[in-house]
Amino acid sequence: MLPQVIIIGRPNVGKSTLFNRLVGKKLALVDDQPGVTRDRRVGDAEIAGLKFQIVDTAGWEDDDPESLPGRMRKQTEISLVGADVALMVIDARAGVTTLDEEIALWLRNQKVPVVMVANKAEGKSAEPGIYESYALGFGDPVPISAEHGEGVADLFGALWPLLGEGEKVRLEQEAALAAEKKIARQHAKDAAEDLGEEYVEEEVSGPLKLAIVGRPNAGKSTLINRLLGEDRLLTGPEAGITRDSIAVDWKWEDPKTGEMRDIRLIDTAGMRKRARVVDKLEKMAVTDAKLAIDFAEVVVLLLDATLGLEHQDLKIASQVLEEGRALIIAINKWDVAEDASGLFNGIRHALDEGLAQVKGVPLFAVSARTGKGLDTMLSSAFEIRASWSKRVPTSALNRWFDHALDANPPPAPKGKRIKLRYITQAGTRPPRFVVFGTRLEMLPTSYERYLVNGIRRELGFDAVPVRVTLKSAKNPFDPKK
Repeated sequence: MLPQVIIIGRPNVGKSTLFNRLVGKKLALVDDQPGVTRDRRVGDAEIAGLKFQIVDTAGWEDDDPESLPGRMRKQTEISLVGADVALMVIDARAGVTTLDEEIALWLRNQKVPVVMVANKAEGKSAEPGIYESYALGFGDPVPISAEHGEGVADLFGALWPLLGEGEKVRLEQEAALAAEKKIARQHAKDAAEDLGEEYVEEEVSGPLKLAIVGRPNAGKSTLINRLLGEDRLLTGPEAGITRDSIAVDWKWEDPKTGEMRDIRLIDTAGMRKRARVVDKLEKMAVTDAKLAIDFAEVVVLLLDATLGLEHQDLKIASQVLEEGRALIIAINKWDVAEDASGLFNGIRHALDEGLAQVKGVPLFAVSARTGKGLDTMLSSAFEIRASWSKRVPTSALNRWFDHALDANPPPAPKGKRIKLRYITQAGTRPPRFVVFGTRLEMLPTSYERYLVNGIRRELGFDAVPVRVTLKSAKNPFDPKK
């Protein structure tokens, strides 16, 4: 485990900008208006070889605990539990405010070491604010400009005494684990050679990257909180609470085997119809949700049982499949669904009609409130990821291919024979195949569908998106090729 560093401060002091600077990517949404960040976001950061987890938090506000800002503050307070270091960030140009003093007072009563960070420190106008920060009681402040990358080396100097020893131990453990994996891979290769089989390296590795998507108020954050067994994500009756796509690493105990399995759960903002998205922040949030789909391996599209399946749900599902992600659909709020059997069968039929490119997408009835069906859904997610990542040995693939051609030979339009010679798997995640032959431009789309359906049905690719590309052999006597 990497040490954890928490960024804390009042709204609009540049916490998310600093987070993005340290992770080296624009992961957190950033805007001039305060209160953009609402949930904790975790990322892997590195400064001059020092690796740690950096946590962005919502702006600290003095408000009613039951209000949305009050619940955001509670999330920030919880984030400090188990942290190794806290970075208290102030706006050096604005100087120390009453709210900064309140945050500092709270931090001094915690057991976590604090590094004082004076952000927006470029220019002489920031000097008074830097001097004022000494009064907060955390020693020498680190002046930085998160936007321009100035002062990051000084931040390393402040963090190394607090994190350096743990980093040495982590590097030793990482090297030992890499050596074990190398030995295990070589043993697998040797065993395959002894049996005279083709060695196919396992594609599945690391935690299952599982994104939860859907329309606003479908219960995405509530479902993830139920899985984690804690109020990790901000929830409430207000629509559109989630803005950033938040990834949470978690270990799930498979009830069938008792095995602990790693999952990276990704919560996303609700995706409404494009015509209804007019607010700048909502547009940014929806774009972030689409990027989360690209990052995921398996995507759960969450429906609201009280609303049923709508056209927007089918658009989201089609987008997931077009991006080549494995798709699962879950009907949430099943505990309050009316005519449950009719609802399930109606949605199943509508999906088969509306998602003709992939038949039989897994469909589950779940309840984020009671936990119904969640373990079954997660088991299916691991199974569909295995199919999505599967590689078929070339010999087995072409045996199937020859049988498929014998059972249903390609047509001969206008008396011209289409010759399909062989097939190879070009990649995985999603599975991609290339068919070689001649006159392939004349091959009907229906026959391509026949091949794709056969690959899914007979080679164990189930309901994952499969890509098949047709490629004609080059004619050495054709000057155009």
